Amino acid sequence: MKVISIAGYHHTGKTSVCVALIKELKKRGHSVASIKDIHAENFTMEKKGSNSWRHWEASQNVVIARGLTETYQIWHEQLSLQQMLSKLDADWVVVEGMKTAALPRVICASDETQLDELIDDTVIAISGIYGNDHSSYKNLKVFNDKSDIGELTDLIVNKVFEVLPLPKPECCGECGMSCYEMVGAIITGKRTRDDCKTDRNLDISIELDGKKLNVVPYVQRTLKDVILAYMKNLKGVEEDKKIQITIN
Repeated sequence: MKVISIAGYHHTGKTSVCVALIKELKKRGHSVASIKDIHAENFTMEKKGSNSWRHWEASQNVVIARGLTETYQIWHEQLSLQQMLSKLDADWVVVEGMKTAALPRVICASDETQLDELIDDTVIAISGIYGNDHSSYKNLKVFNDKSDIGELTDLIVNKVFEVLPLPKPECCGECGMSCYEMVGAIITGKRTRDDCKTDRNLDISIELDGKKLNVVPYVQRTLKDVILAYMKNLKGVEEDKKIQITIN
């Protein structure tokens, strides 16, 4: 799965860029899902006192609300990016917002002041309102979300890589940097996607209902040591053989 963030301040054209990009990716045959990050403190999909709200009040758990044409799965908590991505199945995910997420980004802005505040090594292009009257800023190309969407999509397809596993910072750090720093290093050519230690050269692979789970290196080593310790006590077990354990 590849994930791109369209980030910037309010009223800078983020949604227009997202919609245009989603349409262009779909036109090219990709399956596309999207995430809209909303900062309004009072935002809710629920109405206090509604039937689905009463379900949640009773269960304090996830509620699924099904109608004739729509189905909602409602969590009364903020999910992390990794949690949201784990629930999606698509070639591409377009994220509107999440400026600090460890993702390649297209920045939307209205002026140079905003750009200077947001540009770092994770940024691959500029668009939004600023793209109406400009074609470049410093070393970055600026794209109009209407006339240049094909060219912007080409750049995104060529630049964006498989999303990093996004473990909690305290659980990894094997590569010597944060996931955010790793994204910037990959984009600038200082590192490659294969330099991520969490999902490369795994000693242990875990699947849940056929879906592969990301296992941070520390957990890999711990599980491996525990399993091998038990296996050594079993008669007739040869060393250096592949071990497969299935729990139903």
